[in-house]
Amino acid sequence: MKRSSDKNKGTPRADDLCPNCGATMTLSTLDLPTIVNGEALRIASVEHLRCPTCNEVLLSHAQAKALQHRGVEAYRENHALLAADEIRALRQKHGLTQAELAALLQLGMNTVSRWESGRNAQNGAMDLLLRLLRDVPGTRDYLEKRAA
Repeated sequence: MKRSSDKNKGTPRADDLCPNCGATMTLSTLDLPTIVNGEALRIASVEHLRCPTCNEVLLSHAQAKALQHRGVEAYRENHALLAADEIRALRQKHGLTQAELAALLQLGMNTVSRWESGRNAQNGAMDLLLRLLRDVPGTRDYLEKRAA
């Protein structure tokens, strides 16, 4: 992360200053918390700005997205859920678009997209349904009849 003071030879600018106390923030790498599906997780080694005076933490947009993505991956791993690429492969195996899979599972239109991009994680019940669709012949036909 390039800080604005780097461009001005050490002169702090507004985006280098703590919004809480006004001290100059420093680049830091620590474990930070995030929440996925209502569960608090701690993600190791997240780069961010930290105030040495009041310990305020600031993340850039890219850092916040990376923290959430790593949180989703950790949540899936902790709960033994299908990974994003496994969901994509399942959908492609059935020749479905994301919208078609969402309709088949009676989900919102963008839910599958969020799962496949790592922005969100499916819950355990949806993971079980995805595994049934992947592993049990006839599940798609059954779901299509129920979705109609």
